Order: sequence, then C-alpha cells, then structure tokens
Amino acid sequence: MTRFDNLFQQGLAGFATQGRMRSCRQWRVAGPGLLQQPDTGAVLVDFSSNDYLGLRTHPLLLERASAWARAQGSGSGASRLVTGTPPQTVALEQRLAALKGMAAARIFSSGWQANASVVPALARLSVQVTGAPAVIVADRFMHASLYHGCAAAGVRPKRFRHNDMGHLDAVLEQCGGDGLKIVLTESVFSMDGDRADMAQLRAITRRHEAFLCVDEAHATGILGEHGTGLVHGQADLVVGTFSKALGGMGAFVAASDAVCRWLDNTASGFIYSTAPSPMVLGAVDAALDLLPGMAAQRAHVAALASGFRQRMAQAGLDVGLSATQIVPVVVGAEQTAQALARVVEQAGFLAVAIRPPTVPPGGCRLRVVFHAHHTYEQMEGLAAAIIVGAAEHVGEKAG
Repeated sequence: MTRFDNLFQQGLAGFATQGRMRSCRQWRVAGPGLLQQPDTGAVLVDFSSNDYLGLRTHPLLLERASAWARAQGSGSGASRLVTGTPPQTVALEQRLAALKGMAAARIFSSGWQANASVVPALARLSVQVTGAPAVIVADRFMHASLYHGCAAAGVRPKRFRHNDMGHLDAVLEQCGGDGLKIVLTESVFSMDGDRADMAQLRAITRRHEAFLCVDEAHATGILGEHGTGLVHGQADLVVGTFSKALGGMGAFVAASDAVCRWLDNTASGFIYSTAPSPMVLGAVDAALDLLPGMAAQRAHVAALASGFRQRMAQAGLDVGLSATQIVPVVVGAEQTAQALARVVEQAGFLAVAIRPPTVPPGGCRLRVVFHAHHTYEQMEGLAAAIIVGAAEHVGEKAG
C-alpha cells in the first residue's frame, strides 16, 4: 500500500457508484469462438471480440507466424529507422497498399498508436508548409485514439454531427484560413455498427480541398469486395488494423508515397517505437492470402447480423442504424446494461456491457459482434436470451 492509495480508492469508488467500474477477467480459448472461465469451467460463445472471420486460430496464420519467426527472430530489435526494414516487411506493405487501392503503406504496432501518431503528423505539415495551423473537422463519434491525436497535435477539432454529411459540408464551408483542412472519420463505427457515406465524404472533401483520413479498422477484411473495406481509393489516407478481421495484432496506414515518407519523418509512433514482431507480420501475410477466398464467410456473417437485427426489432429493442457485423442493443443506463449482460452470460453467451466513457451517458448497450464461426442456432440462442433479459430489466417493450 502506498501513501496515495486512499485517493485512488476514492476514485474507484466513484466508478463503482456510477456503474462504470471495469476489470479484466480471465478466459481460456476453448475452441473457435469459445471462451472458458478458468475458475468455473463454464464455456461461453464469444459474441464480443472482433475476430470477424475467425482467423486468429487459423492454422495458416499460426504456421506463417512461426516461419517468419524462424527466419527473422521473435522480435524486430528496434525502430525501423534504427535497424532497417526486412524485405518481407516491404513486400507486406506493398500488399497492404494494394488492398486499399493506395500507392504505399506503413505498418504500426497498433491501431490506437497509428491514429494517435498520424493526426499530429498531418497537423505538423500544415504549420511547416503553410505557416498556419491545421483545421481538423471530426465526426463526433470517431474513435478515442483520433481524439487523442488531436490533443497531441494541440488542435481542438470542430465536430460535425455523426454521419451528417450536410453538417460536415456546412462546417467546412465556415473554415477559413490557410491551414490544411483535415477530416477525420471512420468507415464503420465500432460501437454502433453503422457506415459512413464514402461517396459523399469524397465529394465534400474534394470540393473543400480537405484531406480525408478514414479509420477502416472495422471494415478491413470483412466488408467490401474481397475484404478490401469500404474506402478503396476514396480517401487521402486510410488506417487499417490487423487485430480485427485479420486475426492478429498491429495496424497500417495506406496513402500516397509522399504521405508515407512524411510519416517516416514525423509520426512519433513510427519513429520512436520498436517495430512489430516478425511473428505478427507473418500472420498478417497469411491472412491476406486467405481474404480473397472468404466471400462465403463474409456473406454468412452479414446474414447472421441481419437476422439478429430482425429479431431485436420484432422485440422492440433498439439496434440503432447498425448495418454491419456489429449490432448494438441499446438499453440506456449502466446498471441495466450490466444486468442484461449477466442474464446473457448465464445463458452461455458473452456479450459485454459497454458503458461511458466508451459511449455517451444514457447510451449503454450490449455490443453484439458476429463471427464467421457462429451458427444460426447460436445467434437465435443469444437473441432469445437478450429478449428474456430485456423483458425483465429494460421494460415492457421487449417480448
């Protein structure tokens, strides 16, 4: 115990009172899409992780990760600017750039790191080249890592209403000055499962000569033709991750060669961080081999999500504007979401309660995520458990 523990305990007590206390639970992988509690032995069907295509246990990824480790070692040793870049990494970046319809790509250690590094790097360009600060215009529901990037850049973003293209147009119209205009958004929003209108985003940003930066974490691999995502050449910079549909860990930025070379010199997460392990990159290389042949799995995920949305709508439950593999069941208060998550867990499913600050107050939910290894029977079982729990904890609308 330290002399400051009392302060921390008071702070934690505040979280507990609000129903916002978090803790890490222990789970063992019990099979594709299955998690086992070490203490009780109970096995739950995982409807919470982002392993959309079920690739994190795929034999090819495990074999390729091992092969790259045998060839290059378990770690990279340092930043790429210190110890250089293996030819295999250069080839992988070329594959990632092609996946997004871009000329070049750079690999980062995580999506959070990439977003938090890219925004200040772009803002620095504005000051260095135009002599004026950047103007950042952001979807109000964008990821916390992008907001952190704005803070690191010392720029307070101008926010437009979520997915409201008319409001974005109006905000950009009001932006004056000589600084670079940067628009930040996501193609699929991680807590709501809805999509941005990429065609309108492209048209509006081009009309206002704004730089469009899109986070494709939750679209890469699972959406678009051959899993290329929703952007594919319609943005100036795309951030993708390996930790969702690609079954690994890490991220990449795809853009023009000039943009990527600028990031080599200004993106702190690239400059000052040890490069990802060859094992991680080997798994990504294998996942890219598999993506073109997984159309059936992507269609299966889409059908599961669609069927689940229909079941929730029939029960009078709110799934927002979800149109992807992510389906929120919005129930309102923290305690309600936690109670519903417990009912679902007792029925054999993991669909965790999402609470502030991840979502706005009053917007607490179960975030249900569909994977290629889920069955229709599992989807129906989860839907039935939620409807029963909601009838008890949410209100009379569910039934």
